[in-house]
Amino acid sequence: MNPLTSWRPERQQEIKMNNTIFENTYQTVSKKATRLNDYIQYYLSELFAREDPFKTVEKYCMFIGYPRSGHSLVGALLDAHPNIIIAHELNALRYFARGFSKRKIYYLLLRGSQRHAAAGRRETKYSYEVPNQWQGKFNSLKVIGDKKGSGSIQVFQENPDFLKLLLEKIDVPIKFIHVTRNPYDNITTMIGKKNITLRSGIDSYFLKCQTAARLKTEITPEDFFEFKHEYFIENPRKILQELCIFLGAEPLDDYLDDCAGIVFKSPRKTRFNIDWPAESIELVTKQIEEFEFLQGYSYQD
Repeated sequence: MNPLTSWRPERQQEIKMNNTIFENTYQTVSKKATRLNDYIQYYLSELFAREDPFKTVEKYCMFIGYPRSGHSLVGALLDAHPNIIIAHELNALRYFARGFSKRKIYYLLLRGSQRHAAAGRRETKYSYEVPNQWQGKFNSLKVIGDKKGSGSIQVFQENPDFLKLLLEKIDVPIKFIHVTRNPYDNITTMIGKKNITLRSGIDSYFLKCQTAARLKTEITPEDFFEFKHEYFIENPRKILQELCIFLGAEPLDDYLDDCAGIVFKSPRKTRFNIDWPAESIELVTKQIEEFEFLQGYSYQD
């Protein structure tokens, strides 16, 4: 039974009316954080009067990385597991920074997962809906998290001490997933989306790489899982199986098969959508050499 819809009958109409207010507030959280806090507390009191879905959570999962690195696909597939809830771009670290409690953020993560599942797990022109599985719902909730990789890296970039604060806020192990993609594709997509110059995109990308490299030295190896997006596309079942073990969730065969079945056959090489000057290609090539996790990438690969 869905704990967010199994309300007492006499309260259903009132909660339905207030839900509209909640959704509008959710979209403008930066201006209405206090009001959102109040509404979350109201819903939590209703929810926990019946049961606490978060008492079984054993791990918190978060992505760090770069825009357009395949986080949406991987997050959607993990969300399809019966013991995992991964919200679509809640940017949970911003809520932690505003002082929201862990319980309230867990609630927002669950609502974000449910909302995106109800919309068919659509991302631009792709649908990451996994048939026959558990997106937006769960059997027993063991892992909860957020797939906002670029937003998370931005928070750590702006506040180098934020990891310490996060570890104090969350009393279960935090599992970090770092997905890389060919830098030329990442940068090309970034400059198109943000309407910035190629040089600005290069600088922004490698600043994020510096932050990821620093975090990697501050996080214990058993809590840090790293892989290339291109390798994931070639081996989705294998990487998903490893991710499940990393997160402490059983790698169920039917789950792995259904997830692998929706993965597209090859990644898009957006770098060829624009003209890259030779000096810009060389600049990126030199900076790739500075990061172990970018080794093997090139403009032509």
